[in-house]
Amino acid sequence: MRIAFHTPLNPVGDGGVSGDRRMARQLVAALESLGHVVEPVAAPKTYFREPDPARFISVVTDAARLRDALLAGYQAGRPRPDLWFTYHNYYRSPDLLGPDIATALDIPYVTAESSDSARRATGEWAAHTAAVRQGLAAGDVHFYFTDRDRQGLEPWRNAGTSLLALPPFVATPPEQPRPAISSGPPRLVTIAMMREGAKLQSYLTLARVLDRCRGEDWTLSIIGDGPRRAEVKAAFAGVPARRITWHGQLDREAAQAELARHDIFIWPGIGEAYGLVYLEAQAAGLPVVAFDSGGVGETVLVGETALLAPEFNEEALAVALISLLRDGAQREAMGAAARRFISAERTTKRAAERLAEGLALAMRNRRAKLPSPTERTAP
Repeated sequence: MRIAFHTPLNPVGDGGVSGDRRMARQLVAALESLGHVVEPVAAPKTYFREPDPARFISVVTDAARLRDALLAGYQAGRPRPDLWFTYHNYYRSPDLLGPDIATALDIPYVTAESSDSARRATGEWAAHTAAVRQGLAAGDVHFYFTDRDRQGLEPWRNAGTSLLALPPFVATPPEQPRPAISSGPPRLVTIAMMREGAKLQSYLTLARVLDRCRGEDWTLSIIGDGPRRAEVKAAFAGVPARRITWHGQLDREAAQAELARHDIFIWPGIGEAYGLVYLEAQAAGLPVVAFDSGGVGETVLVGETALLAPEFNEEALAVALISLLRDGAQREAMGAAARRFISAERTTKRAAERLAEGLALAMRNRRAKLPSPTERTAP
């Protein structure tokens, strides 16, 4: 099939660094592995950091113009898609193109990682949420990554709209051998952008948790950069310089190699939708220590590949970390289990199998919605 692939949050090929861009590229690769032709939709992002009624009206107007231009192009002979696939339709970046175009072309409309928010349906975000819900109502299949998203989507499940689990997955490089066990202290590593909001909050939390572990022997590597770097560095000012290494931002290959040189991945993960970084850490053979926040629990096997603490319970997170710092055998066993888990369950191949199932279901659902030949010719 020819698939129009739309990413309202961030253009899939803009070169930016973020988890949503990574997942979008992984979805494209998985769809292409099935033999489909995937064409990213050339459209500006529709992300809203804050509700802005005037800008929302402008963005909706621009989207209508683009919708009409795309439909005119298809009518004029441009290769038309057989299916429209939108990634990440939610109140801050609603899909303003897919529902109308899929209806006009009589093609299936599929989304991945859509979400609904009842508390955003009134007030400042009401218009944005209404746009999201237009897409939810129009969908033939909605792939959900986490059970939390499934719960929000349940009101939209019906005979013509299916919900299908697509567990978070990661495209991993060829397996790298684990370095020999170090005779030095356990090596901790974390990876995250240094930006405002939940990321900064997680960094500040990590600094406080490590302060609770100051009597233990460990080193820490931090991979990441961003506009709040100064505040992050200040938070770790109490950590002796010999204990911490600042790597800055690394490309994916270098980051994966760095992960493999460590023993434990720790990242609180406040407010994480799921977190690709947890999957990558496990792929490198590392046990994970984190909060049981958002969709983090959907990326690990709790107790087997990860130790999770209740969100915001810094004491419990420190206790979990200390247990791994003191038990090398447990670290090794959990790391080996983590690598097996990712290679068996969370690969592009497994995701492609689920995508193939969902696309076939979307085609059936769309055909069932189309009017019969008799209905089309009725006066």
